[in-house]
Amino acid sequence: MEAEIIPAILVKRREDLLERINRVKGKVTSVHIDVMDNEFVPNKTVGPDDFAGLPGGVEYEFHWMVKNPEKWIEKVKGRHLHVVHIEAVENWQAIKEACKKAGGKLGIAISPATPIDRLEPVIKDVSRILVMSVVPGFDGQKYIIQVEGRIRELRRKYPKLEIEVDGGIGPATAARAHSAGADKLAAASAIFAQPDAGKAIEDIKNSAKKK
Repeated sequence: MEAEIIPAILVKRREDLLERINRVKGKVTSVHIDVMDNEFVPNKTVGPDDFAGLPGGVEYEFHWMVKNPEKWIEKVKGRHLHVVHIEAVENWQAIKEACKKAGGKLGIAISPATPIDRLEPVIKDVSRILVMSVVPGFDGQKYIIQVEGRIRELRRKYPKLEIEVDGGIGPATAARAHSAGADKLAAASAIFAQPDAGKAIEDIKNSAKKK
């Protein structure tokens, strides 16, 4: 199966969000938007007030690195993927209800240090697992090779679920993550730090094929 490359956007201003979406629109199917509240992680980014009227022609997945994600999800209406961190889950039922009310679907994210057994109580309710290959909070971090064992185990346990890897993904790491079992690869600086985002996406995709 060919890996899908998903541009990941971590910015503090709506203007920068729109600029990055427009740089990759037409070149990808989905865009990954990082949302941070300066509580769950020590960084703050764009939030629900910035998401009105986002460009069409691309699907959006929101990576909620926030406390009480249900309060954030309910503010973003539409058929989006809402990925919440298992470490932030206090009331799973409230999160499910917020997502249903917003008209979206759920994914679950897990940080590098969290045992994957934590996912078992919620896995039946999600369509995607997002495996963090860096510590959540900032882009430009180095890919943690050890997460590949986790990806393999998750792929073995949940063969039908989508598995996305986020953090340190680029031409040098895409094949490793894809070979371990990930079918979605979120890349931030490897795309947006390059002068030609389209070429950067193709370079990552081609690298992933070399698994």
